[in-house]
Amino acid sequence: MQSKGLPGLSGPEHIGITVPDLDAAVDFFVNVIGCKLVFDGGASGRNPAFMRTSLSVHPDSELKYCFLRCGHGSNFEVFEYTSPDQNPTPPKNSDIGGHHIAFYVDDIEAAVGHLKSHGITVQGEINHITEGPAAGSTWVYFLSPWGLQLELVSYPNGKGYEAGATVRLWHPGHPEQ
Repeated sequence: MQSKGLPGLSGPEHIGITVPDLDAAVDFFVNVIGCKLVFDGGASGRNPAFMRTSLSVHPDSELKYCFLRCGHGSNFEVFEYTSPDQNPTPPKNSDIGGHHIAFYVDDIEAAVGHLKSHGITVQGEINHITEGPAAGSTWVYFLSPWGLQLELVSYPNGKGYEAGATVRLWHPGHPEQ
């Protein structure tokens, strides 16, 4: 019988994010969020076959990229593409391919204050979950300067489901779980 899943899977290594301006995005992730720049990968140059075959983008696309490290979580590979068929509008969560990145914080009120002090749009008020498997969680969405949806989440005393769980969600504050 064949085993389930990828042989040797350890977990997510990085999340790729496409941005309109790499320098501005690095500034945001480093100076507002608190990530660290690991390396600048430079520019790709023109390579139509590689773009079409390896990345499934328009053959006349070009890119530059870098890698960031964010706390105890996954790495970010941040791209800036130029492409003749590029859609400049970020997807909504409800769109196919829509997404968001959630950052765990110990003090969500302080984190919201920090974002607001940097002029970042916070979407609504902090939400407090009091029932169900996510009980004990607080969360709020916010937007990057280019419109990427992001989230702050906190559950310093755990989540409701944990009491009887045999498998727990990975927690950046407790990576051993």
